[in-house]
Amino acid sequence: MPLIIDAHLDMAYNAVVLHRDLLRPLSELRAHDTLTPPPGLPCGSALVSLPELWRGQVAVAGASIFISPAFRDWEREAQVYHTPAEAHAQGVAQLDYYRRLADEQERVRLLLTEADLDAVWASWETPHPQLGLFIVMEGADPIREPGELTWWIERGLRGVGLAWSAGTRYAGGCAAPGGLSDEGRRLLARMADAHLLLDVSHLWEEAVYEALDSYPGPLVATHANPRALVDTPRQLSDDLIRRIAERAGVMGVVPFNAMLQAGWRVGDPRLPLSRLIEVIDHICQTTGQADCVGIGSDFDGGFGLEAVPEGLTSIADLGKIAALLYERGYSEADVAAILHGNWLRIFRHVLRAM
Repeated sequence: MPLIIDAHLDMAYNAVVLHRDLLRPLSELRAHDTLTPPPGLPCGSALVSLPELWRGQVAVAGASIFISPAFRDWEREAQVYHTPAEAHAQGVAQLDYYRRLADEQERVRLLLTEADLDAVWASWETPHPQLGLFIVMEGADPIREPGELTWWIERGLRGVGLAWSAGTRYAGGCAAPGGLSDEGRRLLARMADAHLLLDVSHLWEEAVYEALDSYPGPLVATHANPRALVDTPRQLSDDLIRRIAERAGVMGVVPFNAMLQAGWRVGDPRLPLSRLIEVIDHICQTTGQADCVGIGSDFDGGFGLEAVPEGLTSIADLGKIAALLYERGYSEADVAAILHGNWLRIFRHVLRAM
């Protein structure tokens, strides 16, 4: 099986907010959820646990810090924030989860430097492979003001998405139109000084274009699909996909049926896994290369087993994508780039500056 890099997993949210013990086997996690359902909105059957990540040879995960604002229906989430102080406290709790996990588990390592990434990658040639965690904040409200960014970087933060769907005081999100705020521009300047990764996955389109024009550092969409296939503001237009590729960025595709086929709803038949290959192929055909697409599964990010394509029973099944890419005519080098190589290049570029 090929090594996998999954650029977006809400692991800390699942552990801290939904009370899922990610060290347990997935069967035990699901059984526990049945007896004691996670708080908040239904989130589906779990797909992610540490044993499944190792079994699936997921060598690196984009470990997100995700907190939910008190916004419309999201008030029904298990935990929401109303103020910058609440956002900060909830974000710190998730950061501390990753730091504690790495401290207590020999097979988990925070990716703070390029040397850490090299060590994790080399570990997969040994009997004791490690999971590397590259920490990215999904929605920047836990950063109370731009000058606080250094504090977060010192504790392991390596990437920031300025907004989640509901937007933040830094930028508009895909469900809350708006460009960058003055505070957002100041935060971007601080991020550029630190050479942090900028994630545009949930930004409102106006904000994405401004970021493309103004942010000199590495820029990606860790978890997004093409708008040409599902026409909603959450997806990226072909023009934006090309613009990200021109910046040598990467776009992580999401195996979530509602982002693979317009009108799909939970309860509908699961889509074939080949639909995800069509999404990957669209990005490659749009950009003329396979160097700007990877995986950003967002598994257990508000949906579960019932909402992913057939053939995916857990995160350990992501390697099945390889065979379908070969059938589609992709070369071994292209398949390796899509499954891990493109994200490896981006993460190495960021960590080299640390």
